[in-house]
Amino acid sequence: MSIVVPAVLPLSHEDLNEKLDFFVQIPSVSRVQIDVVDGRFATPACWPFSAKATKGKPYSELETMVQKKEMLPRLHDIEYEIDLMCTDAELAAAAWLTLGATRLTFHAESTANLPRLLASARRRYGGHEIISFGLALNIMSDLALIEQCIDHIQYVQFMGISRIGRQGQPFDERVFEKVRIFHTRHPDIPIQVDGGIALESAKKLLSLGVSTLIIGSSILKSGDPVAAIAAFEALPTPYGV
Repeated sequence: MSIVVPAVLPLSHEDLNEKLDFFVQIPSVSRVQIDVVDGRFATPACWPFSAKATKGKPYSELETMVQKKEMLPRLHDIEYEIDLMCTDAELAAAAWLTLGATRLTFHAESTANLPRLLASARRRYGGHEIISFGLALNIMSDLALIEQCIDHIQYVQFMGISRIGRQGQPFDERVFEKVRIFHTRHPDIPIQVDGGIALESAKKLLSLGVSTLIIGSSILKSGDPVAAIAAFEALPTPYGV
């Protein structure tokens, strides 16, 4: 099983398709994360929330894809995870699920009532066993925020950067201690880390119990993205992930 999940922060519909078309051709890539940034919960807004895309109506291009019955590329080869960095994450989730996504990551800080958000999402979208729900936690947030909902999620995503929603941010080493404590308390909950990951930080994250590395700029801005992914995949995985 791959430990690397490429992250795509789409600038436009065309940019999304180009990046997905590239990643689905790499044999080691079994999952791709699409970052969805609304410009309110996190900034700057990316597609489909950008002004050029929405034309005064949120989700306009995304809704058009749904109406045309478009699907994300190669669903039989790639699993798609949507990182919902937005204040109305539950509403945004609907379109992405229709396009074929099967994993939804909600940010714990995006709502005043996290248990209610998860309960509502499960009622609306959780009727199929193939759909997984996860919670992301910002670097400054307390673990208690997600631990109150631990029985209602399939995985946890720790943010490895202090300012989410932008690729290329420096890695924040405070995430190491968060991962260590959480894995000690909840050894059976899969952990992924997203943001700023390089080879050295990846080694330590894997040694602390992380099973998935969400990586964007370290892959896309490298001279050879395929080789960059291979270098991460070659790292030892002490916990057998």
